[in-house]
Amino acid sequence: MRDSLRVLVACASTIVISDTAKAGPCTTDIAQFEANIRQSSGNPDAGLSARQSVGAQLGHQPTPGSVENAEDRLQAQFSAQMARAKQLDQEGSRTCIKALSVAKRMYIPK
Repeated sequence: MRDSLRVLVACASTIVISDTAKAGPCTTDIAQFEANIRQSSGNPDAGLSARQSVGAQLGHQPTPGSVENAEDRLQAQFSAQMARAKQLDQEGSRTCIKALSVAKRMYIPK
């Protein structure tokens, strides 16, 4: 989980909105969310979270590989959702609010 958080922070840090003169409707919220992610990077309880799988509900025990695969998929989904929110924001679309909300629900700050 700690490595996933480092990747998350690196991704969030590298995708920076550079032109604040053309700020979109979500620019401030995106920047604040990314700042919150960076601030919680040292906390082992902070990070991405997803709903429990059907297999877990049936009592199936995860393997280290399946846990790693799930974390990788979640990281990819989160990164894609943040990229979508940023793209919509740059286009001036207010639907960036919904895209950012989805990303926020995927991340648990502590």
